[in-house]
Amino acid sequence: MLPALDSARLSLADVLPSCLASIRGSGENRLGLPSADRVVVLLVDGLGSDALRFRSGHARFLANLLDRGSTMFSGFPATTVAGIASLATGQPSGTHGLVAYRVRDEERDRVVNQLTGWDDGMQPETWQRATTVFERASALGVRTTAIGPEKFRNSGFSKAVLRGADYVAGRSIADRFAAARRVLDAGGSQLIYVYVSELDVIAHASGAESVKWLEQLEALDGAVAAFASILGPREGLLVTADHGVLDVPEHSHVLFGDDPRLVAGIRHIAGDPRCLHLYFEPDIPAAARDELVQAWRDREQERAWVASREEAIDAGWFGTVALEVLPRIGDVIVAARKRVAYYDQRDPEDGGPPDQKARRMIGQHGSLTPEETLVPLIRLGAFTR
Repeated sequence: MLPALDSARLSLADVLPSCLASIRGSGENRLGLPSADRVVVLLVDGLGSDALRFRSGHARFLANLLDRGSTMFSGFPATTVAGIASLATGQPSGTHGLVAYRVRDEERDRVVNQLTGWDDGMQPETWQRATTVFERASALGVRTTAIGPEKFRNSGFSKAVLRGADYVAGRSIADRFAAARRVLDAGGSQLIYVYVSELDVIAHASGAESVKWLEQLEALDGAVAAFASILGPREGLLVTADHGVLDVPEHSHVLFGDDPRLVAGIRHIAGDPRCLHLYFEPDIPAAARDELVQAWRDREQERAWVASREEAIDAGWFGTVALEVLPRIGDVIVAARKRVAYYDQRDPEDGGPPDQKARRMIGQHGSLTPEETLVPLIRLGAFTR
């Protein structure tokens, strides 16, 4: 049985529209936020609710605020490009179009990286299809600001999802909070987005159970507490994340490619190691497609959910899917249920990836498990309950 996702469930797509409604005093406010003049949304890349709860001793301020009412669904897939795009646009991945870390560009018959692979054939202004909440807010006279590391200022991904916001750089987490405070002090109606990437970077390299990750969590917790203490009575703060992270040791890597039943007729492999997107050759017959899906199901059984594109869409994994987004979704999706990650072990000349650097990652995400898809929604300042 494939898990069905409830479209009425609160998710990242509800956050910024609710913030804008709070500022404007009108519009859909699914989070039920009280009125505020200025709102800060802090997105901590990779900080899942389970990790925050289980490591509460290293984040006493934030963990003490975490309860059933301060947890929500990130959206699917549980990967940065999809999560931040849903936050920024208020739309599911099937609508804004960023449906995986790496996807097929059907027009150019290639796989593209939607985080770092933007080029002339993948224009941010059109590839990401939806109007951002920042654009809508600016049109209504609300000042919008995005605060993050300098290296992301002019990236293709930033241009795709942060359209309408002024970008302010801050090297460290403390620098970013200081920048947010300066912007708030300008007064007026404001919607501010602050991005913290450090935890996710450490998780990929060292693991979310590493000493480095815990030290960074402690530093973040202290910074959030300090910033919350200087918020004015009409200033609200929301703390959330794009996804959670699981540590997957090397012995839990599932290597494939040596079994022709799993790759016969596959032209491209994309997605994330915990959520593969497999794309068929255009001329593969329907019977062969069904056989490949069944081969993956027979091999993986309880280890992964294996769905055809149609089944995944019917189960609501991508929300409402636009017609032009359909080819970006894999013909077959392999979403990990257990603590595993999938890697194509074939050589490049046999259809495998150009390198195997991704297998060095420890922290992983992308699939549908609670550890990956449940994220905090902590309310502070004017939003404190």
